[in-house]
Amino acid sequence: MAWDEWEQIKTEAAARGSARTDLEQLPSDEPGGTPAGAVSGELRSDKRAWVTAGEGVTGLKSGIGKALTTLEEGQAGLGDPAGCRSAAAQKELYESWKKYAGEVRRRCEALGGLLERAGHDLSKSDAAVKEELDGLTARYRDTAPVGGQTKGK
Repeated sequence: MAWDEWEQIKTEAAARGSARTDLEQLPSDEPGGTPAGAVSGELRSDKRAWVTAGEGVTGLKSGIGKALTTLEEGQAGLGDPAGCRSAAAQKELYESWKKYAGEVRRRCEALGGLLERAGHDLSKSDAAVKEELDGLTARYRDTAPVGGQTKGK
């Protein structure tokens, strides 16, 4: 993805505004306050903020999709890299970035969907939401770096 495309994506995301969640509870040192670590009946969450955050993360998919298309179009004229080390290295790099960007795109879709669902159904416990987030972390581990490594040659 070209740097100017990345800057455009960030600008568009900033233009959509930020999602905000307000957490309010009585101070624990005042009469009627909640003891440390206890649940407060005054906890509030804006469901729309969760949905907006999810839509924003899911919306990153389109920018990544455009970048993948541009990457593929740029690769189209390479031809057979046999006999040319730089062409072979460029093809390897292309395949690596295509895979990585595809995984990032899928991660945005999964995380965005999770945030949107949390906005629609805030009855889940913190533990249940954390379990889903941990599942995403396990599923979308970052790939090991590929450039500059010898391959036994």
